[in-house]
Amino acid sequence: MERTLKVLNQLERRRVITRYAIGGAIAMLFYSEPVLTYDLDVFFLLPPGPSALVTLKPIYDWLREKGYPAEKEHILIEGVPVQFIPAYNELVTEAVEKAAEIKFKRTKTRVLRVEHLLAIMLQTDRPKDRTRITQILEEASVDEKALSDILERHGLQEKWQAFRKLYYGE
Repeated sequence: MERTLKVLNQLERRRVITRYAIGGAIAMLFYSEPVLTYDLDVFFLLPPGPSALVTLKPIYDWLREKGYPAEKEHILIEGVPVQFIPAYNELVTEAVEKAAEIKFKRTKTRVLRVEHLLAIMLQTDRPKDRTRITQILEEASVDEKALSDILERHGLQEKWQAFRKLYYGE
């Protein structure tokens, strides 16, 4: 995994992407018990360009030149299937911009903060996301004020209240 993170850092240094942060189930490892996952989700921002159209071609081209093959929606980087997910809305953009800077072994990286991770899972609202939200709430230290601010800014307060009522009877 550390070698994979070094390649992601190179993508940023070479300005193929502007900024990245780890999300999904791998990000959960930093806050709660591990969950089964197949890949590393990497949310990213692109450098400003002439078009509003988002293309992953520069990422795929750069990585292919370095010998990393594409497999369906993943790129196999140092043995780890990586899925690149462009910041697709304001919440995800904010989450990448405010991601926690950490070290994995000796390599610097960024991970979505737990409050943003919860908000994105709530917004996405897949069955596995609802399960993961309950797991995080039971196992992680969540800044309730920060979470409330994020949910309010991104119009997710009602959805959060409905989730709490359904799962916790509140």
